[in-house]
Amino acid sequence: MRVRLEHVTHIYPGSDESAPVQVLDDVSLEIPAGQFAILMGASGSGKSTLLNLIGAVDRPTRGRMFLGDSETSAMSDRDLTMLRRSSIGYVFQFFNLIPTLNVFENIAFPLSLARVRRGDIEARVQEMLQRIGLVQRAKHFPNELSGGEMQRVAIGRAMIHRPPLLLADEPTGNLDSKNGDRVLDLITAIHEQERPAIVLATHSEHAAARGECIFHVADGRVSR
Repeated sequence: MRVRLEHVTHIYPGSDESAPVQVLDDVSLEIPAGQFAILMGASGSGKSTLLNLIGAVDRPTRGRMFLGDSETSAMSDRDLTMLRRSSIGYVFQFFNLIPTLNVFENIAFPLSLARVRRGDIEARVQEMLQRIGLVQRAKHFPNELSGGEMQRVAIGRAMIHRPPLLLADEPTGNLDSKNGDRVLDLITAIHEQERPAIVLATHSEHAAARGECIFHVADGRVSR
């Protein structure tokens, strides 16, 4: 899935106690379908905001956003919800697993929302458990897992519905180097085997080296 931004500016509105904050300023970029792109920048640079705009979680204050041929900046909330469910996988720094669901159920959750048949869910989740190396942990709950295991579950959940776009926000930021490399290996393997477009936000040069192109984010601007 191709990602395209045209002159995007994003401003968080002010309140009685704070002034408005401009996070992105006239950003234009394009990521072709199937490319592994890196958004690299320090904390507070705007890369997480940019990732949320790409993922149709937020809308830009000004400018136009496209995923494939769809202008997400002009879509209804309902259509955006359906687009996210069907076409986007999201991996977060702090995993965001559902604590009351076990590993199998967390991975299966997007398929349940899509009303996939139970038999198909079983087969696809078992296949994903093999890919992420956690077959033996299927019945365990998030609080029984290590950080690296939780992130692999999160990646399994993000890719179980085979989206054409995978977004990852500092996916190794909460892991030690060994587990971080294992997560990066998994994301790289997914890219090589399935060729989704991947947009990974990071401040780590080590993680950024996995990408095919790097966009540098600083002071609300983006450069190559």
